[in-house]
Amino acid sequence: MRMPAAPAVPATSPVKTSLRQPPAADRVYTHIKDAVLDRRYQGGTLLTEGDLAEAVGVSRTPVREALLRLEVEGLIKLYPKKGALVLAVSAQEIADVVETRLLVEEFAARKAVPASARLVRRLEELLEEQRQKSEAGDLAAVAVSDRCFHAEIVRNAGNEILSRLYDQLRDRQLRMGVAVLEAHPGRIAANITEHGELLDAIRAGDADGAAQVVRRHVSRVKVLVRGEDR
Repeated sequence: MRMPAAPAVPATSPVKTSLRQPPAADRVYTHIKDAVLDRRYQGGTLLTEGDLAEAVGVSRTPVREALLRLEVEGLIKLYPKKGALVLAVSAQEIADVVETRLLVEEFAARKAVPASARLVRRLEELLEEQRQKSEAGDLAAVAVSDRCFHAEIVRNAGNEILSRLYDQLRDRQLRMGVAVLEAHPGRIAANITEHGELLDAIRAGDADGAAQVVRRHVSRVKVLVRGEDR
């Protein structure tokens, strides 16, 4: 007796995976913000909806949405029928950022002592990353790794409110950091040296020494960004 043939099993078709792009407004927002922070769009640059739409490959509607978000964040100023002006970093903003950083970072540096093995290891990794980015000559990446070094110490303090406050300074810190490194390329090596001194003080359990390094290091930013370096 012949057994009925088993039904044919259809061949498995390859699964098609499609990478979905972020919404158009998010793509425009990221494009503009990244360009402002790494100073491809410098303070005083007038951006038009048409140029931005063409650059990102979208219509003007998502461009308007992105510009409104960036105006709220204080990076641009909208002018109806003209465009968006990239705002320059003001002297008052520099002073405010440095003052806030000192309040948060000196406290965090003291709290870092005595240091955990995890914190010391992470700071060593970030310091090495800064050296590598410096050798590659990528100023934006150097500024990011510089900021991460300080942020790690702040997070270690265990105060969520201070951590959130510090995170709100991120964009301004990165923008100022790139400006300093463009104007003072030699500052990269000096920053790495000072970060090494801060790490040494934390590793040695010297809370006062760590706070002093932070004060000297952060206070220098205001002088450099304002072009007062001697």
